[in-house]
Amino acid sequence: MHATIAPHDHTSAAAPARIGSWRVVDIVVASVLGVAAGVIFWAWGLAWETVSSPLKVALPGMQAALAAVWLFAGVLGGLVIRKPGAAVYTSTLAAVVSALVGTQWGGFLTIEAGLVQGLGAELVFLLFLYRRWTLPVAILAGAGAGLGMAVNDLLLWYPGAATEFIVIYTISAVVGGAVIAGALSWFAVRGLAATGALSRFASGRQARITA
Repeated sequence: MHATIAPHDHTSAAAPARIGSWRVVDIVVASVLGVAAGVIFWAWGLAWETVSSPLKVALPGMQAALAAVWLFAGVLGGLVIRKPGAAVYTSTLAAVVSALVGTQWGGFLTIEAGLVQGLGAELVFLLFLYRRWTLPVAILAGAGAGLGMAVNDLLLWYPGAATEFIVIYTISAVVGGAVIAGALSWFAVRGLAATGALSRFASGRQARITA
């Protein structure tokens, strides 16, 4: 006697992710996202001093809001792949690519930052057991990446900073992460889904259904 398994909709926002269920296409797409993000990170690094200087002068610490551009890889990877480890993998790979192309912050520290930032997003997805992929969750994941960035930067780059700077930097990183890495990544996934590029992923099918 064979058990009958009732079909279920994998496109649901609450569809569970199975541990270790990465497919070849998941690895390939996560890698493409990581490499593309790494090139963007490198380019943002070239423009960093120019774009951040006004904020540094106006209110020291607020530049962390613009640094949130370096946070989107993990959130985007997590939202697209929807598998455990996707946020950490994509964020770390992006940092590796950025470091290999060339960065003024040093290769090891760049990769370490990517790992920490990806972990910040990953922990939020884990908190929801990889079952919720809504805009609020994406915003929280971006904020988590921002918090990871703030803690890492304050420990490594701004030791002994004044309390006011620490507070401003942390708030700016979290808010910037929530908006740039979180909300914008969520809308980016919907945009990609509309083109059919994510048809092999639950993220693409769900976005097209709810559009």
